[in-house]
Amino acid sequence: MRLLIMGPPGAGKGTQAARIAERLGIPTISTGEIFRSNINRGTALGIEVKRIIDAGDYVPDEITEAIVADRLAEADCLPGFLLDGFPRTTHQVAALDRILGDHGLDAVLSLTVEPEALIARMLHRAELENRPDDNEETIRHRMDVYREATEPLLTHYRAAGLLIEVDGDGSVDTVFERISSVLKVPQT
Repeated sequence: MRLLIMGPPGAGKGTQAARIAERLGIPTISTGEIFRSNINRGTALGIEVKRIIDAGDYVPDEITEAIVADRLAEADCLPGFLLDGFPRTTHQVAALDRILGDHGLDAVLSLTVEPEALIARMLHRAELENRPDDNEETIRHRMDVYREATEPLLTHYRAAGLLIEVDGDGSVDTVFERISSVLKVPQT
């Protein structure tokens, strides 16, 4: 299964993506994890990405697209994958279409959560994980960037008949049950 998970910052995409991917036996491809790995290793890409993320902006399309294309070309993606954090712009949607060719995505899962609940979640996460990029001003900026650049993708995927919206408010297990139900994820 070829999936994409979307939602605003703090909606629980990474947590749910890991659970879905494990259950389906496919890799999760998280651009955020790829970027954090490069930041932690102090690579040239990591230094540039850290500067961009600390300002609350998104990494440029060209960098992100190249990283995703390389990752999707790996053998473990042949039976399927779950994208988390890509695409985020209409430019990236077109790039993903080119990368995937004739067999595109099977579904696009969108987690929905009220904005003020997301801000509270992210501030709590910042405390727990000591993430300096998660302060209230940066969080609000990221949410504005999301609305401006990413929400139009929901319209695109809805028109393509791929969008599945799921209430992302509630416990991790409750949200996973909702996702499993709509995706028909096999139960263990």
